Amino acid sequence: MNPQTPVWTPSAVTNQRPHDVLLEGDSRPALRNLRDHNSRLSRRVLAVPPSGIRRYFDIAATMSDVISLGIGEPDFVTPAPILQAGIAGLQAGHTAYTSNAGMLELRAAVARKLGDLYGAPAYDPEKEVLITVGVSEAMYLIMQAILDPGDEVIVPQPCFVSYTASVILAGGTVVDVPTYAADDFHVDPAAIAAAITPRTKALLIGFPSNPTGAVMDRAGLLKIAQIAEEHDLIVISDEIYDRLVYGDHRHVMFATLPGMRDRTVHLGGMSKDYAMTGWRIGYALGPTDLIGAMRKIHQYLIMSAPTTGQEAALEALTNPAVEDYVLEMVASYDARRRLIVQGLNDIGLDCFEPKGAFYAFPSVKRTGMTEHEFAEKLLLEERVAVVPGSAFGAGGEGHVRCAYAASMANIEQALERMYRFMRRHG
Repeated sequence: MNPQTPVWTPSAVTNQRPHDVLLEGDSRPALRNLRDHNSRLSRRVLAVPPSGIRRYFDIAATMSDVISLGIGEPDFVTPAPILQAGIAGLQAGHTAYTSNAGMLELRAAVARKLGDLYGAPAYDPEKEVLITVGVSEAMYLIMQAILDPGDEVIVPQPCFVSYTASVILAGGTVVDVPTYAADDFHVDPAAIAAAITPRTKALLIGFPSNPTGAVMDRAGLLKIAQIAEEHDLIVISDEIYDRLVYGDHRHVMFATLPGMRDRTVHLGGMSKDYAMTGWRIGYALGPTDLIGAMRKIHQYLIMSAPTTGQEAALEALTNPAVEDYVLEMVASYDARRRLIVQGLNDIGLDCFEPKGAFYAFPSVKRTGMTEHEFAEKLLLEERVAVVPGSAFGAGGEGHVRCAYAASMANIEQALERMYRFMRRHG
């Protein structure tokens, strides 16, 4: 027999599963179960930390009578006119692919709506607008389109969990810029400037913020815009919560700032403003070359966003009656916001006033617990689910995220349970 020919040995098959057997002459010190492929995973995937949110949801799923303040999802059903448009499209047999970039009518409607709301500059719907499967896909696409290994992206923290993952999966390096409750979680432009190196390619910002509910006013954003101009940075601006702002705050679309239109990729979508999370429709607007690169990846990755979702989104953006639903939802969130912030402060959990999105981000430092200890004990003792702030990165330590997308009744009951908890531990 040729000595190079593998030979099955009796010991290799006795009491072994077929995928565990060794070939004669194998010098490996131990059997390698061929179903265990951890050693074959890419460094990028291994570098992405597991979600710090999922553990508490998994625990809550095994319990009854849990009030969840953890899920960042509207508790409203998609407004009726939008639902009917989706149903009508299905009944009409509109079940084929659309253009890779999305329905041209929808792309034009997105550009027009942003112009009406924020005075956005004109965008060519054929070359500068892309419809994606939610903002998460758009975030993934822009990172894949611009990053080479070692390129740096400045990311203010705490932030939505996918920001860091999107950079790492594209081979980039995340440069954290922490924000703090003492500053209402505003980004310090000087901290951004100090974080810039010769490898810095982009700045990623997201206002209104998930998880803090923080917003930035025009003056603060203008300072950031000046830094981006001086250092020739691409700015990726996630504005998925743009309509969910409260009090005297008025949302500023970053691309409308002087000089920012041609260096900004604006990310938005239908999930939060229109209670359309499950429809999975997002969008990106920006310079032709950047959007074109994103579209190239999108073509191979996705083909096109869901057709039914696109038709529903078109109705949301073009039917004037839908605006009443949006304003009604915003008013309801505002009432819940005021209730939960006042309640948290009353029971001893210091909470700054969030002016956007639907999250409160109180400190738990008075309890002497870490945010993880607090979240776990609160869930097990009082059956209220919150998310540890450190799941969202640097600056989140000592805080928890409470989503007030829950009903008023559930928020009130959660606050009562948290009050009992604080009486014992506060």
